[in-house]
Amino acid sequence: MALLSTSQLTKSFGTDVIFSGVSFEIQKNDRVGLVGINGSGKTTLFKVLMDEYSADSGEIYKARDCVIGYMEQHVCRDLHRSAYHEVLTVFSHLSAMEERLDTINKALQGRPENPQALLEEQFRLNEQFDREGGLTYKSRARSTLLGLGFTDEQMGAPIGVLSGGQKAKLQLAKMLLSGANLLLLDEPTNHLDIPSVEWLENFLSGYSGAYLVISHDRFFLDHVTNRTFEMEYGRLTPYKGNYSTYLTLKEEGQLTAQRVYENTTREIKRLQAMIEQQKRFNQERNYRTIASKMKSIERLQKTLVRPTAAPDSIHFSFGASQRGGNDVLMAENLSLAFDGKPLFENVNLSISRQERVFLLGPNGCGKTSLLKILLRQYQPQSGNVRFGAGIDVGYYDQLQTSLTGQNEGTVIDAIWDLHPQMTETQVRSALAVFLFKGEDVFKPVAALSGGERARVLLLRLMLSKANFLLLDEPTNHLDIDSCEALEDALFHYDGTLLIVSHDRYLINKLADRIYYLEDGGITEYPGNYDDFLQARREKEEAARQNEEKAAPKINLYKQRKEQEAELRRMRTAVRKTEERIEETDEAMAACAQALQEPDTAADFEKAMELSARMEELRRENDRLMAEWEALSAQLEEKEKAALS
Repeated sequence: MALLSTSQLTKSFGTDVIFSGVSFEIQKNDRVGLVGINGSGKTTLFKVLMDEYSADSGEIYKARDCVIGYMEQHVCRDLHRSAYHEVLTVFSHLSAMEERLDTINKALQGRPENPQALLEEQFRLNEQFDREGGLTYKSRARSTLLGLGFTDEQMGAPIGVLSGGQKAKLQLAKMLLSGANLLLLDEPTNHLDIPSVEWLENFLSGYSGAYLVISHDRFFLDHVTNRTFEMEYGRLTPYKGNYSTYLTLKEEGQLTAQRVYENTTREIKRLQAMIEQQKRFNQERNYRTIASKMKSIERLQKTLVRPTAAPDSIHFSFGASQRGGNDVLMAENLSLAFDGKPLFENVNLSISRQERVFLLGPNGCGKTSLLKILLRQYQPQSGNVRFGAGIDVGYYDQLQTSLTGQNEGTVIDAIWDLHPQMTETQVRSALAVFLFKGEDVFKPVAALSGGERARVLLLRLMLSKANFLLLDEPTNHLDIDSCEALEDALFHYDGTLLIVSHDRYLINKLADRIYYLEDGGITEYPGNYDDFLQARREKEEAARQNEEKAAPKINLYKQRKEQEAELRRMRTAVRKTEERIEETDEAMAACAQALQEPDTAADFEKAMELSARMEELRRENDRLMAEWEALSAQLEEKEKAALS
């Protein structure tokens, strides 16, 4: 049975039909990629599935055991809240119960007017709190964060100081604790560095539930999906296989549809010619033939479907105004620090004409800052930068700050102000290539989406005719079609490229060399992303072998005995903690039973004592459960280590 299925879903906003006739099924363990151009309705579909929007028509069927977890593009809005307390928001109903129990306990310590009603509410809430996991929810939240790689320090840190990867893990922690078995992931790799994306890939590969993921990261989709849904012209079409398989199947389907259309059209024309010929004979038997052929034409016309044209997409090229020298960029011993804290040092770069070089590294290592040193926007602590003869630099800023000052202007102003020598027709023609047509050219810059702003910046870059492009995350905000158009333009560009990117598909297609920036300096790797990965694996394996050779010999017998002793000690601690939990459970049950007895209800002092004792036992039980969770996790790790 499917976890979730839809039948003929339709959604409109005003007169704009976002999608219609959307039908699909999600089975257990399905890994589905949802693709389509920006604005095709992918996120709207998610919000309909989550009941944030109501469908205009159609049905959604959810299995009884289906629990949906939704990972949005923009979450964790309270940046001052700690990571741990953000995860605890999953259990807000338990937190509210806990607060109410505290309020009742304090009220009972005074002289309330209605003690019996408060005692009954306390008993009912205690039972519900226990039944729904109230005694363990805090320890489960902590254990989940530990399992996702958070330290105690990071758990207590405000969300605002966490990296993009850590924020993504927070969202996953919340979904896991909610018991979700169907994840809806909306652009989960946005703003993640490559190590974080790889971690997410590994996580999803081992995930036991199903998921539907919106992403423009083609490398990611190839690694984590086995089915693909395409949203196009308001319709959803399912395909078997990952993104690359979908592309092949779609192309084959389009060729087949075109062939069927052409063959059917040809047959209709042949029958029409026969009808004209029979009419000229003007005999009775000819009219019977004409009627038969007319019926054949009608049947064929009912099946005739003109293949849909591909949606509008950008197609452009970069060209350099001049050739430039063979030595494009030389940087020696660059270092940079902020507030006395070193960001990077010992950075050396050498780039030659027509090379396509990528700059990689984890978030926060200083990639964008290094580009700003090359652009002379930042002053390095040490080192120098030299450009070759005849080098014109063009820059794509991932934060799109160059458009911020033009928020009061329009799209056409953003281009015309930089190129006043162009006529209005020329500017509008250039904008049309980047899908700004008709009245779209008069859109205010402030109202543009991230993808639309990216297209304006790419047009500016194209018109600059620079022969050395510095691009900082150029595929951010672009849909897949636009990413592919940019790839094609960069592939045929006759200038030089230095690109910061986490788009592994782009890196694989374009890179001649890769510089990897990390603590201590920069390392050069020849080739594309696959070559880089292989070289890193070989380097790590060599380091591991060297460590093994250098490691002092140990007494294996003594080590095994120490491990066995440690395991016995930890098992004893776990067993004793379990016994203490059982004791507190029994004591709580006894208190609860005593509170229900008629004699207790008549004795206010005794009821107060039992109520206070119940609260004390509940807190002790909560502490013991947290201790048991931690001890069990440590024991599991030790047992795994002993087996390896």
